[in-house]
Amino acid sequence: MRSRYRINDPDAPHFVTATIVEWLPVFASSACCDIVVKSLAYARAHKGLLIYGWVILDSHLHAVLSGPDLAKTIGDMKKFTAREILAQVELEGRAWLLNQLAYYRAKHKTASAHQVWQEGVHPQAVLSDEMMEQKLVYLHNNPVKRGLVASPEHWRYSSAHEWLPGSLPVLRCDEWRQVQ
Repeated sequence: MRSRYRINDPDAPHFVTATIVEWLPVFASSACCDIVVKSLAYARAHKGLLIYGWVILDSHLHAVLSGPDLAKTIGDMKKFTAREILAQVELEGRAWLLNQLAYYRAKHKTASAHQVWQEGVHPQAVLSDEMMEQKLVYLHNNPVKRGLVASPEHWRYSSAHEWLPGSLPVLRCDEWRQVQ
């Protein structure tokens, strides 16, 4: 059995990447981003999810997360957000995107006419402070690297602003030290 992309250390935080099928730009709409943010907040409040850092870009989400039964929590979030995103995309009139999400649906996904998320999240256990800092810097700098903003905290759909001195964390857990 493959173990490369499994959560093998349930007590460790994990760096995860959840990607939209074929890297389609679902999150070009703030309403679709808000669905994911609200889902993270719900899982934090009701499922014990600990959120160390996160960022949403046009076609994917990076996060460092931990919590009880993390794989199930992430699966539940992806299932819930997929339904909500499909409804929002339809409401926005992005028929082209609905067509693409139907076209790229994996053949074994017979419960739905569409597929929003790629399977898996490629979890990587974060086993040291150095690795935690590297993952947080990487995910927060993603919008900067893509040329979308000049500074990580300027990206609206990111926890970068929560790491600024004196800030009040909205989603971030306080279990890890402040990044310098």
